[in-house]
Amino acid sequence: MAERSGVSTEVDRDTVRASGVVAASPAAVFDVLRHPANHVAISGDGTVRDTSGDAERLELGSRFGMRMRLGVPYRIRSKVVEFEEDRLIAWCHVGGHRWRWELEPTDDGRTRVTETFDMTTSRFPPALRVMGYPKRHRDNVAASVANLIAHFA
Repeated sequence: MAERSGVSTEVDRDTVRASGVVAASPAAVFDVLRHPANHVAISGDGTVRDTSGDAERLELGSRFGMRMRLGVPYRIRSKVVEFEEDRLIAWCHVGGHRWRWELEPTDDGRTRVTETFDMTTSRFPPALRVMGYPKRHRDNVAASVANLIAHFA
């Protein structure tokens, strides 16, 4: 497990996760995560550029689109596949792997946040491993958590 600037990271064969403590309640943090428009500011790898479509407030089964750029611009559609109000939200796109946010209240009114890039649900994990994932996302996931912490600082 590595730690930098209050964010700890963990990588195993199919996941990378980062955790940190946010100076806000789980409800406040969840409200930021469930609005796709906020993903631009939270994204740790800088590929998220804007929303596309009309999803404003995510819930289980919501579909939402994002304008992305990784060398060239593209669009991706995702679906919320895990959802527990103020505790958990996860989405995946056509590749099947998930981005999951878990929120846990702390005794002092803050929130322990964990983001996980999870390949266990991927349609073809060996291809992702050949491309260097999940390790390749370690810094991105950590930066996403750090960005969320900074949002509430």
